[in-house]
Amino acid sequence: MEKSTGGRFNRTTIIIGLIALAFIVGFAAIVIIDSQQQQGSGEVEGVEEFEVASGVNNHTQDTVDYEQDPPAGGEHNPVWQNSGFYDAPVRSENAVHTMEHGAVWITYSPDLPQDQIDVIQGMVEGETCLIASPYPDLDSPIVASAWGYQARLESADDPNLERFINRYQQGPQTPEPGATCTGGIADPAA
Repeated sequence: MEKSTGGRFNRTTIIIGLIALAFIVGFAAIVIIDSQQQQGSGEVEGVEEFEVASGVNNHTQDTVDYEQDPPAGGEHNPVWQNSGFYDAPVRSENAVHTMEHGAVWITYSPDLPQDQIDVIQGMVEGETCLIASPYPDLDSPIVASAWGYQARLESADDPNLERFINRYQQGPQTPEPGATCTGGIADPAA
């Protein structure tokens, strides 16, 4: 009878040990996956910071001569640009108003290869407070802008583009947090 009890004890100990090992392995996997995801949304390299006016009540119907090209904030049109992907340039004064609402504006060189444009379009479609449009005479293939911040990128596949969006889309730099990025001017490309 003692052998039988000892066998049950060993079997129970093994089962409990295997269950504990499964929990430890599962927990370690969660920690590793979480760490990898945080690295994907981590520090954005090469971001320039600009001092721009607060934005609130800086409305003008006039054309604005911005200090940055493309602009990273400042005076803007009273009507914002609707979120979305555009296959033609948009008026900077309207896009800047949308950035005041928390948008990230992705401008890309009109001669950017179509596969890169497709990547940008895929990022933007279905998102709120995210605009993409061609921008003539860019000094970089892609420029991501948010209120007071910019990153110049060589490729739409650069992980810094997604990191920039994650950090600044409706981020703490937004002069009018909670304001809408729809109901403004123009409809994105179909």
